Amino acid sequence: MRSKILFFILISGLSFSQQKNVKINNLQPKSEDYVFPVVSYSEKPSVEDKINTYLQVDGLEYIPNSGGNPFKLASTATNSYTNYVQFYSWEQLETPKNILSIAMDGEATGAYPESFSNWKNFDLRTGNYINLQDLFQPNSMKTVENLINQRVKKRISDFLTELKSHKDNSEDGKEQIEIYENCFTDNTLEYLEYFFGKDKLTVVAGRCSNHASRALDDLGSHEIAFPYKELEKYWSSYAQNLLLGSEQIVAQPTIQNRLYKGKIDNKYPITLLVKRIYDDGVFSAVYWYDKNKKFIEWSGTLKNNHISITENDYHSEELKAWIPRAFIEADLKGNKITGTWQDYKTKKYLNLELEEL
Repeated sequence: MRSKILFFILISGLSFSQQKNVKINNLQPKSEDYVFPVVSYSEKPSVEDKINTYLQVDGLEYIPNSGGNPFKLASTATNSYTNYVQFYSWEQLETPKNILSIAMDGEATGAYPESFSNWKNFDLRTGNYINLQDLFQPNSMKTVENLINQRVKKRISDFLTELKSHKDNSEDGKEQIEIYENCFTDNTLEYLEYFFGKDKLTVVAGRCSNHASRALDDLGSHEIAFPYKELEKYWSSYAQNLLLGSEQIVAQPTIQNRLYKGKIDNKYPITLLVKRIYDDGVFSAVYWYDKNKKFIEWSGTLKNNHISITENDYHSEELKAWIPRAFIEADLKGNKITGTWQDYKTKKYLNLELEEL
């Protein structure tokens, strides 16, 4: 028991005040519609670079220092999801020593305008993005998901009880009740937002309404807060080490949202961001040659630490199909990815060697 008490005394003492060397400013050119964070960490420039690269590639589809306005794709809807995206504000949250959590608010406009809030969490020792799954032991993830979903369900149930007590028989009243009665509550860690606080972890589940009925959704997103102590028996060794403020680094369990650097054919430097790995092994990533800094998408599978990827060249309107540029076969070993990049036209194989940044 004494060790548990000590653990949380340490967490409370290793917080925001010790991050005074981490500064966040606005990415330029700042405007009313684009207030986006850029991190400065003079003690660890490699960490600074990794965090800013992730933030700008993920949020803006912009490679840092590639020239031009970093907000161009977001402001013209020429990004991969063809939505206009504005960023209105950001905030650095109070967290334990090793962690940087940034809250961001904005609006995305496709068929309809849609405001959003999201949170980005980084390990300040390495600059790595922290996936929610990284924080829990594999055999505890379902238990943690159940805890989250139980509290989401209770929040909805309590609100439904209150709504029904009002006996509102209007169409809006009936529709509002229907929204909550049919709410999706089988959330998994993979699709949940979250952020760290000084002494608690807050998990954010999506709201019950779709865009058309959002005006009737008084609950909005579900922010479920867990004191760190409540989750201690589920923490992975990585999470325990992270929250204790240790400088000794325990490897993160997953490679999702991680950056790699290396070469193709031993002479063409590239940088890779692993974007997402789904439960079924479907794998997506983006890379760029460090010289020309233009995005190239990868899609494929990661199974048993083997990566099989197709790199598409262009979409043929005549054939109604994507034409490949290359095929990649590689193995993940520790912090390295090694394999071959095969040119689709010439069938020539080139070596591929990458190492985690």
